[in-house]
Amino acid sequence: MRGRFAPSPTGELHLGNLRTALVAWLAARAVGGGFIVRMEDLDPVTSSPAHAARQLADLAAIGVDHDGEVVFQSTRFDLYRDAIARLDAAGLVYRCYCTRREIREAAAAPHGDALADGAYPGTCRDLPEARRAEFERDGRRSALRLRTAGEHYTVVDRIAGAYTGTVDDVVLQRADGVPAYNIAVVVDDHLQGVTQVVRGDDLLSSTPRQVHLHHLLGFTVPEYAHVPLVLAADGTRLAKRHGAVTLDRLAELGVTPGQVVARLGASLGLCSADERVAAADLLSRFDFHRLTRQPWQPTLT
Repeated sequence: MRGRFAPSPTGELHLGNLRTALVAWLAARAVGGGFIVRMEDLDPVTSSPAHAARQLADLAAIGVDHDGEVVFQSTRFDLYRDAIARLDAAGLVYRCYCTRREIREAAAAPHGDALADGAYPGTCRDLPEARRAEFERDGRRSALRLRTAGEHYTVVDRIAGAYTGTVDDVVLQRADGVPAYNIAVVVDDHLQGVTQVVRGDDLLSSTPRQVHLHHLLGFTVPEYAHVPLVLAADGTRLAKRHGAVTLDRLAELGVTPGQVVARLGASLGLCSADERVAAADLLSRFDFHRLTRQPWQPTLT
């Protein structure tokens, strides 16, 4: 058993991130499993080592430790490109010249029941060679997409239950040459021996795509558990713009990391909000069946 927490180092962790990290850590450590942290810093513009260091410090402050060195995706592009090359050799990769606007319009257009809402309908999948040559002459850059056939997968999630989704032609490499999230996360979970993926339920809809990539590459599919999101008072997904939602901002209000752990634990149904408890104290209480299945709207003061 090996779990993981894989944030993007684009800023401080907020309560939603910390809550997911705590669940991932508890799920692994409660059964004596390993636990790793991976920095998903694929985007060099928004990611930074300073944010990564801050995030690791915040995890340590709430008692979430990890095994071994932290892996940074920005150092592993060759591994992702090797996987893309394997898919390409199998005839499963094509160039996509669509702009973001064209992709949005194509995804919004009616395309029957074969694809999920918002999915890419394969505009460039069978692009005529003359049209491809025209794009190349115009200097339009191309992304690399996975060629699919409307495959369906049902994931039995430890928290969300059974979820069925259709796989679309997901991006494997962006037009700027950066490997995309879905291929990177699949390759890393395999190479790092991750057997359980715990993350926010906003990523549940991406899971069938990743299961498909696991199968294509001959990897073992991990177990999944998607944690309900933390919401702000206005019902939207919690973000830093909502105020005191990070450890630093909460500390300014006199809220200690230990108190944050208690609030997180209470939101999961593992303790009371005013209990003096450390993350390690929740290990004996952890059970997926006990976890709250609803989003959490915390009181931040």
